[in-house]
Amino acid sequence: MRVCVIDGRGGGLGCRLVSGLRETLGRNCQIIALGTNVVAAAAMKQAGANEAAVGIQAITKVVPTVDVIVASLNMVLPGAMLGEVSSEIVKVILAAKAKKVLLPLNRAQVEIVGTEDRTLDMLIVQSLSRVRAAVQATCQA
Repeated sequence: MRVCVIDGRGGGLGCRLVSGLRETLGRNCQIIALGTNVVAAAAMKQAGANEAAVGIQAITKVVPTVDVIVASLNMVLPGAMLGEVSSEIVKVILAAKAKKVLLPLNRAQVEIVGTEDRTLDMLIVQSLSRVRAAVQATCQA
């Protein structure tokens, strides 16, 4: 099972997700960290990712090969993260056959109707639970 965590800026969210996934899924699951910049990728690698890569080319190459993508909603909003999210990144993520677990965090003033107002900690716990369920369903199939 290949799980991909995508993050940018300082990689803080990605670190927490990678660490939580490593704890939740153990060593049998391959966690690939993709950063929109070097700082984010390095932080996620240090948090326990098996591999880390940086930039649009890496994202374009790796995303179609994973089973689950975990990221913030920003990763499907072109121009988000102070411009780090390009339309090419958005297209690759949305075109992927992988299950996408997106945390509804954004600074682009996009409101997702039907989502509850939750803390970042609560969103991370919920996303880890969804990824665990997706991994278990795939492994049992």
